[in-house]
Amino acid sequence: MQEKNVFHINGYLGLVIVLALIIGGGFLLATGTMVVLGGLVIVVAVLAASSLTIISPNQSKVLTFFGRYIGTIREAGLYLTVPLTNKSTVSLRVRNFNSAILKVNDLQGNPVEIAAVIVFKVVDTSKALFSVEDYEQFVEIQTESAIRHVASEYAYDNFGDGKELTLRSNPTDVSNRLTEELQERLNVAGVKIIETRLTHLAYATEIASAMLQRQQSQAILSARKIIVEGAVSITEGAIDRLGAETNLKLTDNQKLQLINNMMVSIINERGSQPVINTGKIDS
Repeated sequence: MQEKNVFHINGYLGLVIVLALIIGGGFLLATGTMVVLGGLVIVVAVLAASSLTIISPNQSKVLTFFGRYIGTIREAGLYLTVPLTNKSTVSLRVRNFNSAILKVNDLQGNPVEIAAVIVFKVVDTSKALFSVEDYEQFVEIQTESAIRHVASEYAYDNFGDGKELTLRSNPTDVSNRLTEELQERLNVAGVKIIETRLTHLAYATEIASAMLQRQQSQAILSARKIIVEGAVSITEGAIDRLGAETNLKLTDNQKLQLINNMMVSIINERGSQPVINTGKIDS
């Protein structure tokens, strides 16, 4: 079923026509000439008047004629349309809601808590009204299902191992994937997903403490690696400059002592205590 336009004309023009029919039918009845025609004209005027409908901005009227869908009016205003029709209102406004916080297992099997905000609007009123029982409830239930499915496709974090997308490091990519997944599910309801964004992401309570320790350990190791790489670079530069800018000739043993002293001074977190050598340097 696809949305289609239904016959409708400007309501003010229709109102003039209705008034003209009433006056004409009343005149025929009052003069006693062509009474049957006058009564018929009055009946037509009443039916036409019953088809007048008002549509607010960003709303639509879905018309059914004795149980059969005949079309939709989207334009705001007063209109005269097909009489004896049932007119259901469907909002075309952009809507959003926050999903419930769900506990799901990520790609690595770790329990995580996740939630998202969903922004959507109705683009096909016939599907929204007739293809599903309650399109708003349908959107909420399919959102929960899509979030569970997408969350299981990614790890919460890779802790620096590899370049795989993760829930924590790539929220935009995850949100785009959620939008695609949800849009596929909601096409049947005539709903367009405008945007999805993760609003809550955390490890489940039972493993949060252990994962926090793991993250802290990973951060410490990464920082240590950077410090050691920097210390090696500084030490190499110092030895090269001593050899290039002075006539000092260092033996391999002296270079090892210098490297050891500089590495300890740079890497030590608490600072090193200076020691003045008043004797002879070992050769």
